[in-house]
Amino acid sequence: MRIAFLMAPEGVEQIELTDPWHAVVEAGDEPVLLSTEPGQIQAFNHLDKADQFPVQQVVGEASADSFDGLVLPGGVANPDALRMDEQAVSFVRDFFEQGRPVAAICHAPWTLIEADVVRGRTLTSWPSLRTDIRNAGATWVDEQVSVCGAGPSTLITSRKPDDLKAFCEAFVPEFQKRKQG
Repeated sequence: MRIAFLMAPEGVEQIELTDPWHAVVEAGDEPVLLSTEPGQIQAFNHLDKADQFPVQQVVGEASADSFDGLVLPGGVANPDALRMDEQAVSFVRDFFEQGRPVAAICHAPWTLIEADVVRGRTLTSWPSLRTDIRNAGATWVDEQVSVCGAGPSTLITSRKPDDLKAFCEAFVPEFQKRKQG
């Protein structure tokens, strides 16, 4: 399976990229780093610059139907920038319209809210997003992981870096269900 990882050029929380990326690789699948611009993305360890990672594909040149799942890492700046990019928002929306699984952690649900795909769903996030999520018509829960199968696409969400182990253990099997048919 090919799994899209969508990020803005700056502001992704490094561990929220690398841990899920490794989980996808360990499952025998192919992660692909997409961004709104070519070049490199800058990761952060909270507010400190960390590593850079090469962009493999620009989201404006990508199609959701060429991927089996989507992972949206957090960090504050990353989803805030993505929700301002219409091509990124459209790409995310297409996953839901095509019934493909999506996993989002921390602040990443901001992009989901902008794509208008959370209404009627249950999800979790960094606690400061709870009002945004409720105002978008979803139910917010304070849990390590929420798996919501409402609608055509399964949505797997998690709160924060401390929940990464549980997040990876939840989204990888959900993505594998797509491979199995």
